[in-house]
Amino acid sequence: MTPHINANNGDIAKIVLAPGDPLRAKFIAETYLENPRLVNTVRNVLAYTGTYKGKELTVFSTGMGMPSMGIYSYELYKFYNVEKIIRIGSCGAYSNDYDLFDTILVNNSYTEGNFAMALDNEDCHIIGASENLNNIIKQTASERNIICKEANVLCSECFDYYIADLNVLLNRLPKEYNITAAEMESFALFYTAKYLHKEASCLLTVVDSHAKKQEVSSEEREKSLNNMNLLALESCLKI
Repeated sequence: MTPHINANNGDIAKIVLAPGDPLRAKFIAETYLENPRLVNTVRNVLAYTGTYKGKELTVFSTGMGMPSMGIYSYELYKFYNVEKIIRIGSCGAYSNDYDLFDTILVNNSYTEGNFAMALDNEDCHIIGASENLNNIIKQTASERNIICKEANVLCSECFDYYIADLNVLLNRLPKEYNITAAEMESFALFYTAKYLHKEASCLLTVVDSHAKKQEVSSEEREKSLNNMNLLALESCLKI
């Protein structure tokens, strides 16, 4: 046990799917896993372990933002011997190239924040996903005929709908990184994985578009991300 996880040793699988929303974790576990069992309830950050087509997996919610992701990914990697975490989350699109419910595979995550400096005194603001995991996901997408677009994303410390002037933010993002979408957790996950010599990847579903002025409901965010969920689950069978 840790200060934030009350699972016992052996309760959590080596491979973890990590949605942010606890209710999304519950929905995924009850919809896709065989014999799911609840293994964490601290702060209602729900986690379930079961099997998918015989493969043991844990679906562990991580909350919102880099500090929350940093805590849970660190404790899962360090104290529960998790080897691989695939974040399955939502994002906002900054490009007209994306439609609502498109699935995105993150190649690199950029932040203006100082998560890396806080964790281990590194002045690092962009970091990549595991090349191995991303290659597995791309291969699985091709085999399953799931359209999966690759992108570099902004990992923001503020929900971008609340930012005083989004255009100011967009204009100061480094142009060489070609950032086309935003979410709030991937940098912390990727950096923690690198720090602890583990692997991490991130799949996202577009749930709002600043470019097209569109968004989905909170219920759809919880239950309508099926292409992403299926792609993550099927990819785990190859790991």
